[in-house]
Amino acid sequence: MLFFDPVYFLFIIPGILLGLWAKVKLSHAYGKYSQVAVDSRMTGAEAAREILDRAGLQNVPVEEVPGHLSDHYDPSKRVLCLSSENFSGQSVAAVGVAAHEAGHALQHQAAYGLFNVRQAIVPAAQFADWTWYLVIVIGFLLHAFGLIMLGIVLFSAVTLFQLVTLPVEYDASRRAKEQLFRLGLVHEHEREGVSKVLDAAALTYVAALVSSVMTLLYFLMRAQGDRR
Repeated sequence: MLFFDPVYFLFIIPGILLGLWAKVKLSHAYGKYSQVAVDSRMTGAEAAREILDRAGLQNVPVEEVPGHLSDHYDPSKRVLCLSSENFSGQSVAAVGVAAHEAGHALQHQAAYGLFNVRQAIVPAAQFADWTWYLVIVIGFLLHAFGLIMLGIVLFSAVTLFQLVTLPVEYDASRRAKEQLFRLGLVHEHEREGVSKVLDAAALTYVAALVSSVMTLLYFLMRAQGDRR
């Protein structure tokens, strides 16, 4: 049975361990640098606003949203959303996270290729994320190779989305650091804190991709065995 296959756990353990490590690193980095105030006493919202305005994106609002690390840029509405702690926070972490989300707005403005690819596959990835597991489990239970392969194709769409997301996130962080230092929003001695927070956040995307790739490999292996 798929649900009790010990081989499955051998495939997913690397992703689980990396994911736990990423969460610990992010929690530590964010927790530490959310307690370190930036010299400018600028809030995350003010930092994001400055980056956007300097780029000619005065029409992109910066809004406060509930939740912990719920920060995101919504390209469909062209709005930058920051969690309360980063919207009002005057810390290195808050400014770094806010700048990262502003980096996504800059990607949108520049029509950055991978950003556009990610947006194009969002509907397919969302549909696949809701349906792949049901399809693939039914396929294995019925030994229906066609359903198994359909489930694998659906899961491949989710994996592709995560694969494209990874460089998009790293590029947004690169843009964030560049703008923060170019505009003088953070000083040299604050560079390390910004980098540690953003690098730790990016590692969570690495973990998600590794987990998906290993799961995909497992299902491909099982599909071949079921076909025989």
